[in-house]
Amino acid sequence: MIESVTLEEVLNLAKKLSPMDRIRLIEQITPQIKRDLLVTAPEPYKSLRDIWQEDTQDITEIPK
Repeated sequence: MIESVTLEEVLNLAKKLSPMDRIRLIEQITPQIKRDLLVTAPEPYKSLRDIWQEDTQDITEIPK
């Protein structure tokens, strides 16, 4: 069973590590954080002008 750990507990444990081990911890966890951010990254925002232009291709055209 996976035990839940709080950020505070992790920080307290990290403070007990040597400076070199803290660096190693950061080096090992950074790639996973980057992967997680790529998976959950939202789509880039479109400007209102772009959205409006997509919906109204030719505003001067009269429908038949």
